[in-house]
Amino acid sequence: MLVAEKLVKTFPGVRALDGATLRVEPGSVHALLGENGAGKSTLVKLLTGVYQPDGGRILLDEQELHLGGPTDAQAAGIGVVHQERNLIPLFSVAENISLHHMPHKRGVVDRKRLREEARRCLGLLEVDLDPDVPVSELSVAQGQLVEIAKALSLDNKILLLDEPTASLTGDEADRLYTVVRRLRDSGHAVVLVSHKLEEVFAVADTVTVLRDGRSVAEAEALSGFTQGQIVDLMVGRAYEKIELADRSLDTAAVPALRLAGVSTSIGHQDISLEVRPGEILGLYGLVGAGRSELAKAILGLERITGGTVEIHGRPARIGNVGDALRRYRLGYVTEDRKDEGLFLEQPISRNVSVTVWRRLAKAGLVSDRSERKLTDKWAESLGIRLASPLQLAGQLSGGNQQKVSLAKWLAAECDILIVDEPTVGIDVRTKAAFHELIAGLAADGRALLLISSDLPETVALADRIAVMSELRIVGELANDHDYPRMSQQIIRMIHAETHAEASS
Repeated sequence: MLVAEKLVKTFPGVRALDGATLRVEPGSVHALLGENGAGKSTLVKLLTGVYQPDGGRILLDEQELHLGGPTDAQAAGIGVVHQERNLIPLFSVAENISLHHMPHKRGVVDRKRLREEARRCLGLLEVDLDPDVPVSELSVAQGQLVEIAKALSLDNKILLLDEPTASLTGDEADRLYTVVRRLRDSGHAVVLVSHKLEEVFAVADTVTVLRDGRSVAEAEALSGFTQGQIVDLMVGRAYEKIELADRSLDTAAVPALRLAGVSTSIGHQDISLEVRPGEILGLYGLVGAGRSELAKAILGLERITGGTVEIHGRPARIGNVGDALRRYRLGYVTEDRKDEGLFLEQPISRNVSVTVWRRLAKAGLVSDRSERKLTDKWAESLGIRLASPLQLAGQLSGGNQQKVSLAKWLAAECDILIVDEPTVGIDVRTKAAFHELIAGLAADGRALLLISSDLPETVALADRIAVMSELRIVGELANDHDYPRMSQQIIRMIHAETHAEASS
């Protein structure tokens, strides 16, 4: 049905694709795998008209396609859910879902049909969202679900899913993959880009593996591989798992960050938690639990209406992110690196140095040389793969963008870090390195509040785990790193709270 043949795509200083080939058959789920920077997202953007190839060709039913833009791809029946959100914030959920086929009557938008279509598509995913709510009021994960519903509404014969479950919990991912299987069984072709190999092996039929912009396995049956063999193909050699360093924790130390009975304008009630120097506190919960919103309230981006926030034992009044950094050395690695974490159209050096311009400035000016020197230091320390410090941040892979987002806070010497979904869209090797990095930050004495929808990640890293549901802390557990037992206890807490809410 769909063939990408020897595609080449070059950006300044980087050849993202170097003869990559992809063959997708109808009635199948085809996994497209590779490390960050292997060229997966670039290939998806070529197939959907976002980019045009420098070489090679794309065929649909043996006819060559010339895609001048996303509209051409949609006309050809190719739909996509990109890793980055592509929603209009001021439009409602329903308007975003039907953006490309707005129902109308006598030249006026038919609001009734608009809402019905939104409810139908969200219903396929078993998602309960108000169709009239503006997208700007949704969490990142809810926005991801709207993106998926939007793609489903177009009834494309080919659906490309680029990290569709990156911000979703296990239950939400399971519901999505039930829909994916239905699409496959009805003759659709689904291309799945994901770093979650457990999910890939559960749903995909065939696989293509990219490495350094080339196809090293092409349209092969996934059943013929183990997960370890796939990782070895992605990495190019036998993969060695990174072991996390042991950490000692002073349980008698004054908490670096403490919340006591905090309520917010969003609706959080009686939130109490504390994180000591050298400790990682995991904050886990389902989408809508209020974790990211709580982080933003701590940073002054949402209003705290009750309770107290303390930094190193003293009351703190934080008005904004700059205030948190300058007065309290508190940093925030956001889950939404595209819209909140980075200046994508600015050089990497500008992104790394933005938190320390005052320190770098001489006579009121920040030199390019000082920014580049700082960037070289953190690129080497964090293993950021870049062509040059002057390369645009938007040209980096997702994993390297996340490292740049972290580097700017480390450059500012923050001793308290809120890290929100640190490994979204990151490959298995980079993810392991990120876990080692996070554990190392704690070992150096930093206090970390880790927000993650990845329960295995939370259990692997956290010293303690606070569980959130319905804007409240419903329990806290000392982490013994026994994943089966810990996951069962956490899920029981959430379900017990959900059932209690439903009964009331």
